[in-house]
Amino acid sequence: MTSARRVRGLLGALLACAVVAAPAMLAAAPQATAQQQAGTTLRVGLLQGIDSLNPFLASLQSSTEIGRLMYDFLTSYKAEDNSPGEGLAKEWSASPDKLTWTFTLRDNAKWSDDTPITAKDVAFTYNLMMKDPVAATANGSFVTNFDTVTASPDGKQVVIRTKTPQATMLALDVPVVPEHVWSKVGAGLKDYTNEQQPVVSSGPFTLLEHKAEQYVKLKANKGYWRAAPKIDELHFVYFKNSDAAVQALRKGEIDLVNRLTAAQYQALQNENGVKLNKANGRRFSELVLNPGAATKEGAPIGDGHPALKDVKVRQAIAKAIDPKQLVERVLQGFGQVGGGFIPPVYPDFHLTPEAAGSAFDPAAANAALDAAGYRKGANNIRAGADGKPLTFRLFARNDRPNDITSAEYVKRWLADIGVGVELQTISANQMNERTTGGQYDIAFSGWGTNPDPDFILSLHTCDQRPGADGKGGTTDSYLCDPEYDRLYKAQLGEFDRAKRGELVKQMQKVAVDRAASVILYYENAMEAYRSDKFAAFTTQPSQGGVIREQNGMWGYYSATPVGASGDTGSGSNTGLIIGIVIAVVVVGGIAVLLVARRRKASADDRE
Repeated sequence: MTSARRVRGLLGALLACAVVAAPAMLAAAPQATAQQQAGTTLRVGLLQGIDSLNPFLASLQSSTEIGRLMYDFLTSYKAEDNSPGEGLAKEWSASPDKLTWTFTLRDNAKWSDDTPITAKDVAFTYNLMMKDPVAATANGSFVTNFDTVTASPDGKQVVIRTKTPQATMLALDVPVVPEHVWSKVGAGLKDYTNEQQPVVSSGPFTLLEHKAEQYVKLKANKGYWRAAPKIDELHFVYFKNSDAAVQALRKGEIDLVNRLTAAQYQALQNENGVKLNKANGRRFSELVLNPGAATKEGAPIGDGHPALKDVKVRQAIAKAIDPKQLVERVLQGFGQVGGGFIPPVYPDFHLTPEAAGSAFDPAAANAALDAAGYRKGANNIRAGADGKPLTFRLFARNDRPNDITSAEYVKRWLADIGVGVELQTISANQMNERTTGGQYDIAFSGWGTNPDPDFILSLHTCDQRPGADGKGGTTDSYLCDPEYDRLYKAQLGEFDRAKRGELVKQMQKVAVDRAASVILYYENAMEAYRSDKFAAFTTQPSQGGVIREQNGMWGYYSATPVGASGDTGSGSNTGLIIGIVIAVVVVGGIAVLLVARRRKASADDRE
């Protein structure tokens, strides 16, 4: 074979490769393009309704999570380890007596309407919460100990002076709002939905649209000071139950879902294009027992069963419930047995079940009720001295499968001690209204906890009970106990972390003994996302952390469509990459051979 024939043969082979590779490239390229286009919107399954998008009133997890995306805070919790980091403030300092804190704001932060964010906005937000009980509804506990808050004339520094030293000054979980918008709301704050466009905010996303029980749509804030998100929009799509959300994930109708049950998590383990994340939970699940709901002035509210005012009845119920069995049978091991309010992910403040002393002991529960005079009737249900049977309404959320399953165990356990239960399943918003208004006997509840325990601890103080209009405070269980309140103030002023941890554990022990709530367990946070559409998300903390329901906005802010920034997700672009490599090799090879052939042809002509 002559050289010319060998060259022609190689060219033919390379062209043949190109012909073979072309269909694969053509097939892969539109797929990747479609994924990138769809990936510009992250769609998230939402299993809980929105109680309010007004940051001064929002209390449901779904609402506060969206609030974190819309509004920045003075400081933040870092993604990697939850330690305090920069927020709107770039630096800070405290006076030697720790009564005066000076925060310096960054220069490059703007509201979504391009108005600069200044210290005057921070001072306005905190002062509003200090003066207006309605503005203090959701997060008022953070400013209760504030004396004065002032902004420097140039708007670069805010100075906070506290009445007593306050250990939580770098953990003020308060969304800062624009003064030029909210100063016009005035007396209408309690009815202000914060949904009328344009909604001016400061976080990585701004509100686009909200339709109750359907969706919340956010768009990227292109002027965000940390840099714009990598996606264009973020949609929260409402589902009535987690099974429907899981099916939507499988079909590619949504991209991210959390609060999976153990069965759902296990069923998704081999699903193509789906990745799972199992994190240490930062939430506690509980049963709240109405101890006699009252306003912060002490006026009774609600319709709780009078027998539950008796701490002996509440303590007997606590002894009759077996959290260990709930972890084993309901959570199928994906969780830990409850002790105090603070979960084990924050070990410095966690009260273990052993230290809480809340052992399952139905015999002791029966004996305690006998001794307290609650005798069993012909139907095996006990009654009080007033003859009213100990039959309690038990409320569970219809979007929480674990709560509904747990309720059946609770019914059986309480029947064993002569206590009747009437189970009612209701929506999240209905549950919020009932528990806030004291209209319950027993109810499933739960809260996410921050790295700093102050907010969760504050929910059980007397001052967090609401006013007569239901505003002005957020209580978990209507507990009001002077010893608990004394310890709360002591921990707030303790800067030694070890000493503060001991005070926090003492507080939780007091709450366990008063039995206004029974801590059941700490669920693992189980999440799933479409890895064929989005790259891995930033978790908080980086080791064993969650994508959703963080103490910040890092998970959503990190959302990156597959193919963007060179990320390949779960390998769905493999065909495209192979095709591109082959194409480069083929085209390069053809070019080299053409050059070589041209040079060879010249030499052959001379022969």
